[in-house]
Amino acid sequence: MNLSDTPTHTIPTSAELRPGDAAWLAAHWMPFTGNRQFKADPRLIVAADGAYLIDADGRRVFDGLSGLWCTGLGHGRREIVEAVSRQVATLDYAPAFQFGHPLSFELANRIVEHLPAGLNRVMFTASGSEAADTALKIARAYWRVRGQASKTRLIGRAKGYHGVNFGGVSVGGIVGNRKLFGQGVEADHLPHTQPPAGAFFRGQPPADGAGLYAGAALADELLRLIELHDASTIAAVIVEPMSGSAGVVVPPQGYLQRLRDICTQHDILLIFDEVITGFGRCGAWTGSEAFGVVPDMLTFAKQVTNGVQPLGGVAVRQGIYDAFIDAGGPTYALEFPHGYTYSAHPVACAAGLASMALLQRDNAPERVRALAPVFEAKVHSLRGASPHLLDIRNYGLAAGLTLAPAPGEPLKRPFEVAMRMWAKGFYVRYGGDTVQLAPPFISTEAEIDRLVDALGETLRALD
Repeated sequence: MNLSDTPTHTIPTSAELRPGDAAWLAAHWMPFTGNRQFKADPRLIVAADGAYLIDADGRRVFDGLSGLWCTGLGHGRREIVEAVSRQVATLDYAPAFQFGHPLSFELANRIVEHLPAGLNRVMFTASGSEAADTALKIARAYWRVRGQASKTRLIGRAKGYHGVNFGGVSVGGIVGNRKLFGQGVEADHLPHTQPPAGAFFRGQPPADGAGLYAGAALADELLRLIELHDASTIAAVIVEPMSGSAGVVVPPQGYLQRLRDICTQHDILLIFDEVITGFGRCGAWTGSEAFGVVPDMLTFAKQVTNGVQPLGGVAVRQGIYDAFIDAGGPTYALEFPHGYTYSAHPVACAAGLASMALLQRDNAPERVRALAPVFEAKVHSLRGASPHLLDIRNYGLAAGLTLAPAPGEPLKRPFEVAMRMWAKGFYVRYGGDTVQLAPPFISTEAEIDRLVDALGETLRALD
């Protein structure tokens, strides 16, 4: 088939389509979705309130993944709704290049207040994917303005997820997100930190794991890549403090500290992708704070606006910012030729300011810390619920469950679990061989009980 082979039948106009029927569903090519299955059995969400989604049949469905890891404060928060409404009526858009608006500066300062000391310069993007690519570009450009242009190689990690732009896919380590697209940006990968099946670690695994699983040994794999490529060619290492999309892969104790030491010793930038871990999920304002390690750059998105508006960003340490500012040239010249039409969009910034204020007012990180032990005990009570349940991992208000592959269909069981949970009134994430949970920060213990009890019932019925 070539591109000129278009259908000859009459395509109905939008006015002729009936919401919910096959023709009405056809035009939208949905992201990260089995379009054939969805359009045969659509799951339409029409409203949301607090910790619940409301589907087209009016059912209240508990939001067991906080949207996509982004609505920890719950849906429909009045303070965010009103802030967005006011901003749309006041300044709906402002040019992102060569001009500014007050909210972006206010939000940058608010964010910096909650980041590790030293990460004090923020560049805004419109998503986590854009934030990852921006951080990678900053890393390469930084070494060029420092006179070390050979430092271009980027190092990610197996099972890592850094969005879907070419840079993020290149350093990412989830095979299904990479294989269709061919060669990307020059990159190499560290091994993942997922413990062997059947470990069932609660929280962060111990530092003294046997053999290669020991945290320091896993981090020392970076030394092998340095030996292979030489540090003079490596710009940055990018990792998630805790890998969310791969199924809540928690680093062993000492691992991130050792990565930090190696990067410092060999003059390599360390980037933490905190799109999922930032702003409460780990029981701290950042994963950096939770794990006690400070990177050179930190990316964020999702929870920064409670998912209400698209917004992401990169925070960098002062020395990285200064390298560009001090490079010379006319003061009106661009120090870093990069940005997006919707960078620091005023409506997104209004949502961000309201979300950050609520996170602080509600003591969200403290609430997560209080709920985390309850959540941990509950999810680990599922051990033994099914012979197909191979492992459970958790940290903060996040958990991943690994399921054994069905014969010939390795992705089938997680999908079946998620669909059966939806039918029971619970939304959970399925991806690869995992089922993932990330309940809202506002969840009650009773809601967590109901969520995990329903999951246990589902697992016990699994073929």
